[in-house]
Amino acid sequence: MKKFCIIFLLSIIISLTAVGFVDGFERKTACNERYIRIHIRANSNETHDQQVKYLVKDEVVDFLTPVVAECESKVAAERALKDNLSGIERTAERVLKSQGFAYGASACVKTERFPTRVYGEYVLEEGEYLALILELGGGTGDNWWCVVYPPLCFSGSSRVQIIYKSKIAEIIQNWRKKN
Repeated sequence: MKKFCIIFLLSIIISLTAVGFVDGFERKTACNERYIRIHIRANSNETHDQQVKYLVKDEVVDFLTPVVAECESKVAAERALKDNLSGIERTAERVLKSQGFAYGASACVKTERFPTRVYGEYVLEEGEYLALILELGGGTGDNWWCVVYPPLCFSGSSRVQIIYKSKIAEIIQNWRKKN
């Protein structure tokens, strides 16, 4: 009887996992209506433009971390990003200037098409997403993108931590401990 119960529970878990209902076992597919992406476009594909893109990314992430950490909804995060566009641009331009670049940066929040991307255990399917777009100079080079809300790519912040739990997994773990 014990084996039957275990097999039955595992079949339910595997079935639910396959259709994306259980957290903790497989990658979770994200609904694009819940996320705000971030897209930083380099001036060009020249090595120096690509290198400064990552320096800008680090500073912009540091700037945005406390801004998005306080947001409790996508609507609040969108408003906070729009309210901080000039600060995002100033942060990027400060890095560019410190590295000897004469071009500037421009930031906006708009909807754009993104390909499917995997961020750790999260899969964001191809589609239209609201995004913070930061263009460095002409913005024609390769780019860096991630998720600004919820802040999946801002894991360096101790204030921002997303934890997903599976009730079924907890029950099984507790059952294992008892047996």
